Order: sequence, then C-alpha cells, then structure tokens
Amino acid sequence: MKMSGKHALSSKGLKYKLKISFALMSILPLLVCVYLISHYMLPQVGLKLDIVTFIAISIFIAFIGFFVIKEVFDRILSITNSAKIIASGDYRHNLEVLEGDEVGDLGEAFNRLTQRIRTNMDELKNYSEKTAEINIGIQKRVIVLSGLLQISSLISQSAKLDDILKTIIEKSRLLADSEVAYLLYREENQETFYMRWADGLGFQQLLDIRVEPADDVFYRINNINKPLLLDRKNLLPSQIISFVHDKLRLKNTLALPIYLRGRIIAILGIGNSREPFEYLKEDMELLDIFAKQLGIAAENDILTHSIKKLEIKDTLTGLYNELFMRSRLQEEIKRAVMYRRPCAFILLDIDHFKQYTQAFGSIQTESTLKRIAALIRDSVSEIDRVGRMSDDEFAVILPEKNKRQALEIAESIRKNIEFGFSEESDKAKKVTISGGVSENPLDGISAEELIVKAKEMLALAKKEGRNRIVIIRERK
Repeated sequence: MKMSGKHALSSKGLKYKLKISFALMSILPLLVCVYLISHYMLPQVGLKLDIVTFIAISIFIAFIGFFVIKEVFDRILSITNSAKIIASGDYRHNLEVLEGDEVGDLGEAFNRLTQRIRTNMDELKNYSEKTAEINIGIQKRVIVLSGLLQISSLISQSAKLDDILKTIIEKSRLLADSEVAYLLYREENQETFYMRWADGLGFQQLLDIRVEPADDVFYRINNINKPLLLDRKNLLPSQIISFVHDKLRLKNTLALPIYLRGRIIAILGIGNSREPFEYLKEDMELLDIFAKQLGIAAENDILTHSIKKLEIKDTLTGLYNELFMRSRLQEEIKRAVMYRRPCAFILLDIDHFKQYTQAFGSIQTESTLKRIAALIRDSVSEIDRVGRMSDDEFAVILPEKNKRQALEIAESIRKNIEFGFSEESDKAKKVTISGGVSENPLDGISAEELIVKAKEMLALAKKEGRNRIVIIRERK
C-alpha cells in the first residue's frame, strides 16, 4: 500500500530523519543487552524462539536506519561533488533534486545559485566579446588616424606626389579589412585613366589597367557624381560591375571619385573577393577623408609646378634655376645665330659631392653651396648668366664669347674655388670642381645640344681625375 505524502518518510525534514535513524540504530545495542541477560542471567530458561525472532527483526530495523543515514549523507556528498565540478569551471552542471527536505532545499538553492553564476558568466562573456569588438574598432581608428596624420605631414612638407599617393593607398587598404586598394588616375592634359598605384593581394595584375575614352565604363566613371558601391546590398550599372569583376578581379568595391576644378582626376577605391559582404557607413566616411587628402595633394602638386614655372631663382643660392637657364640659353642661341656671333656654355660640377654631404651633413653642405655660388658669380661679367642646374651642378651662359674665352673663364672659376677652400684645415673640406665647355654653333644649334655636349666634356673631366675643365675630346 502506498503511503500518503503526509506520512511518507521522504516528505519529512532532515532533523526528523536523523531522529528516526538514531532510534532505529539504537535497537541493536538494546537487543544485545537483552541477549546477554537472557543467555547469562537466565540460563535456566534458555534461548527461546521468540527472542531469536525479536533479535533478527531488530537487526533488520537497525540496517534500515543505517541506510537512511547513508542516503542523507550521499545526497550531501553529491552537493559537495557538484560544487567541486562547478568550481572547476563547468557552469552547465546541474544538481539532481529528488526530495523536498532540507537537503533538497539546499540542492535547489545550489542550482539557483549555479544558474545565476551561469547567467552572469554568459553576460560577462558577451560583454567581453563586445569589449573586444570595441577595442578592435578603436585600434582600427587609431591606425587610420595615424595614417591621416602621416599623410597630412607629407602634404605639409611638400613631399613628392607619388610618395603621398603611395601612402594614401597603403593606409586606405586598412579600411574594412580590404584585400586591395587602388587608384585610377589621369593627368591634367590627358583623358585616359590609368592605374597609378595599387596595394594588396595580387596588385601587380592591376598596374596595367587602362580606361580609354572609347570604353563604356569610361562614360560611367566620368559622369559619376556619387560613390561607387558594390556589395551584397548595393549594385552598380552592368558596365561597371563587369569592369570590377573582370578587370579589378573583385567581388566587392567601394570607390570615390576625386574632383579637381570640376573634373574627375582620380578614382580611389578599396575591394575584396569575400561573399557575402557589406560596407559600413563608417568605411565610406573614412575613405572620403583619404580621398579629400588625395585631392589636396594633387592640387598642391599642380600649384607647385605652376609656381616653379614662374620662379626664375634658386631659393638656396640666389642663382637662376634650371628652367630659366634653359630658356635663356635658347634665347641667346637665337640671338647669336641672328647676328652670327658665338655663345658659349659652361657646366660645372662639385667633385665628390655625395661623400662631402655624408661626411658633414646638410647644414654644412648648404653653406658650401652658397659659398661656391658666390665665387662663380664674382668670376663672370654682368651680362653673363649663372644658374644652379641641380644639387651640385652649376652653369654659366656666356653671350658673345667663344669656346677659348669660355675656357679661360671656366679655369678662372675653378682656380678661385680651389683657392677659396685651400685654407680649410680638414682635407675633406677642400672643395674642387670639374667642368665642361660647349659653344654654338660648333657643338650644337639648340640649348639641349649645348647642354648635352657640355655634360660629355664634364664626364671626361671627371674621368681624367677631376679638378679640371675640358672643352674638347682629345684625339688618339
């Protein structure tokens, strides 16, 4: 017969169970006492069957009490083992609760505590993952910001346009974990777009790309007034999709047109071959910053070249610059031809200039260049023109003078420079020059021909030992 919940032992408390177990296990010592009395104190009566039966029943009841206590302590031990498992890191472990006594209540409380720990750990894990994502985003922005500062520094230092473009492309590729960054470019007086720079996976295959005015994609690119965005959510006209897939070999791309004076001069883009993929708004914003910097760099380059065309003086030495010297030499040649008069040209070069710069640095080198420029200028007449052709090259235009007269002037310049630096205590600071002389029309009838001839004579002077002037190749 099944006992009701009210009278069942399992429904009672732990204290009650322990009392019952103690009472049951106390029967055995009592029965032993009964046995001793009946065996030794009442031997004449002997051991009767009812006494043996009573002892057997008592032992059975004592074993029941023992198992009740064992069941209680096994459940407590189960809680202890579960605590050890959870302490080792297994927060998914649950304790099985069978009865509703104090041990059961303890088990349920233990399971609730474990569930709370598990919930907190899951929240902590999610928080850690979000924190890691935020940290990665911050790191990317720091890298981008560092790149923007580097580009701004190059622009402010008037670095070469190619150096600035290369840096912009390298930094742009870091956006959206792109595989490739590229720059389609066209010069001010050109119509064709060509791949000026590319960086990333397989960029070499992109360098030969050209977009001609006759191409359909040229019309699309040239008339675009918004970003070129191709990913799983955004599509472009079929001509551009074909160009991206076939030419650029990309599945996704984000590119921005760069305008200068109302004309598209470049397309700055990033891309990858991942599917599916979607560009974020912040990717477009950051790429737009790079595009604006590229536009500034391109405009600065155009302005710099325009200014250089207007300038006629070298900023360091105060002598005429190369552009002016070439133009003036051509004018003097035209005048000499018209009036049938000679016009000579001297090209001078500092001996061992590279070693001098490496030994004494840029400040000392600039001082030396100014000193040499002054010595050359003081060695010629007012109608002659003195200019700086490159870092260590100087030139003199001598109207109305032939090659022999030019040789005398060139030798005078060489000796003045040699003497001017002869008092230097350090032998390495004793500067000398070499030179070559050419004359119109004997060595040419254009400025370029006279310059080339003078360079040939200068090379001979270097070959023959330096610190000398050469006007003609010796016949063997």
